[in-house]
Amino acid sequence: MPKKDKKEKKPIKTKKQLKPKTIVKKIKEKKQVKTKKQVKAKITPKKTTEKKTSPKKTSSKKIEKPKKPVEKEEEEEEVIIEEVIKKPAKAEEPEEHIKMRAEINKILKNRFLPPSIIDKIMLKILDDKKLQSKLSEIIDKVLLEYEKNLIDPAEACGIIGAQSIGEPGTQMTMRTFHYAGVAEINVTLGLPRLIEIVDARSTPSTPMMNIYLRDEYRVNPELAKKVANQIEITRLTEVADLETDLTNLSINIKPDKKTMKDKNFTMEELVDCVNKISGVVAKIEKDYIKLSLDDPSYKKLLDVNEKLKELQVKGIDGIKRVIIRREPNEGYVIYSEGSNLEKVLEVKGVDPYRTTTNDIQAVGRVLGVEAARNMIIQEAHNTLSEQGLNVDLRHIMTVADIMTTDGSIRAIGRHGVSKEKESVLSRAAFEITVSHLLKASRRGEVDQLGGVAENIIVGQPVNLGTGSIELVMKRKKTKK
Repeated sequence: MPKKDKKEKKPIKTKKQLKPKTIVKKIKEKKQVKTKKQVKAKITPKKTTEKKTSPKKTSSKKIEKPKKPVEKEEEEEEVIIEEVIKKPAKAEEPEEHIKMRAEINKILKNRFLPPSIIDKIMLKILDDKKLQSKLSEIIDKVLLEYEKNLIDPAEACGIIGAQSIGEPGTQMTMRTFHYAGVAEINVTLGLPRLIEIVDARSTPSTPMMNIYLRDEYRVNPELAKKVANQIEITRLTEVADLETDLTNLSINIKPDKKTMKDKNFTMEELVDCVNKISGVVAKIEKDYIKLSLDDPSYKKLLDVNEKLKELQVKGIDGIKRVIIRREPNEGYVIYSEGSNLEKVLEVKGVDPYRTTTNDIQAVGRVLGVEAARNMIIQEAHNTLSEQGLNVDLRHIMTVADIMTTDGSIRAIGRHGVSKEKESVLSRAAFEITVSHLLKASRRGEVDQLGGVAENIIVGQPVNLGTGSIELVMKRKKTKK
C-alpha cells in the first residue's frame, strides 16, 4: 500500500500549480509540517489523487482507521512555496573590455592605479582607437599625475578634512526645506542635517524613506497602493466613527465601507484589533460593532473611548504618511514620512536592494556598520552638494571612517570620538576641562604627548609634517 501512495503523489508537481519565481519543497513527515511557521502559500493536490485513493478497499478494518487522518493532513499541506527575491543581475563585461584591461595591467606591472581610473582609460581608448598605440605613454603620464595628487607622508589629513567641511559649512542655510518634488513631506537640509549626521543622532528630526518596488508592483498602480496601505499607519478614527452610549455604558463603532474597501480591511480584522484593549468585548451587530465593558463604569468608558481614538488598526509603527509618485525610469515609488527600515523590508513587493532611509542608526542596526558608513558618506555629500558646496568626497570618507572605525556609529564630539582619545590634555582642551583633569588624576593617567593639541599646550613641536622627521647632521670640523 505505501508504495502505491508514493506513485500517486507524483502528479502534484505540475507546472500549472507552481507560481513563477518560486522554490517548491515537498514535505515527507507530519512533524515538519507542524514546525514550519513561515508557510507563505499552500497548494492542495488535484482531485484525481482523491478518486484513486478512495475506492481502494482493504480486508481488515484495523488498517482503514489510522489512514484517514494521515490522508487529510497530506491533502491540506502537501507542498510549501517560498518566495525568492532575485538579486539585481550584473551586466556581463564585453570581451574587448576584458582584453584592454589585461593589456593595461600588463603595462602597469606592480604599479598601482585605482580601478575607476583604469576604467576611464579603457573607455577612452576604445572610443578613439588611434590612442591604442600610445597606451604605455598615457599610462605613464596618468601614474605621474596620480602620484602628484597622493597625500604627502606625515600630512595632517584630519585637519585638512575638518577645514574642507567646516569652512563651506559656515555658508549653509538653517532652514527646513520641502522634499524635492513632494510638497507634502518636510526634510531637514543644510547645516541642521549635517549636524545630525556628525552627531550620529538616534533618530533624525524629519525621518523619511524612499521605498522602491519590484516587478509588477512598480508598474501596476493598484498593487503599489496595496503596498502603501500595508505600510502607512491607519487609526480607527480614519476607518470608522465612534458613538458613546451613556445609558448602556457601551460604544458603537460604525465603519465607513468605502474607506474600509480602499484600505483592504474587513470587519473581522477590526474586531480583532479592538479586542486587544483590556477589559473590552467587541461583537459585530448588523452593520456596526458593539463594544461593551467587562466592568462598566463612566470613567472606564471615557478611558476606552480615548484609547480607541489613538488605536492603530493597520500599518507599520513610525510611518505616519505615505505618498506614491510615478518616476520616469522607475515606475511607482513610495515616499514615506517616518522611518522603519526593518519592518518595511519584510513587506511583500518592496525591493530590499534599493529601498533607502535617512536614519543612519537604523541602517547600522539592520544592514551593518559598512552600510552605515556608506550612508554617512552619501548623506553628508548630498547635504553639501544641495547647497552648491563642492567638498572632496575623500574628506567626508575620512570623517565616516573615524565615526565607524570600532564597529559602532560614534558621534564626533565629547560623547563619541573626543571622549575616547588617549591623551588627557586633548580631551581637556575640547570640552569640560576640569572634570577630565580630575578624573585623569584620580586614575593616575599618563599623557604621551602624541597628538596636536597636547604638544601645542606644552609648547613642543607637533609630530606632523616637518615636525615628524628627526634628522641629525654631523658637521665636519673646519680647518682654521
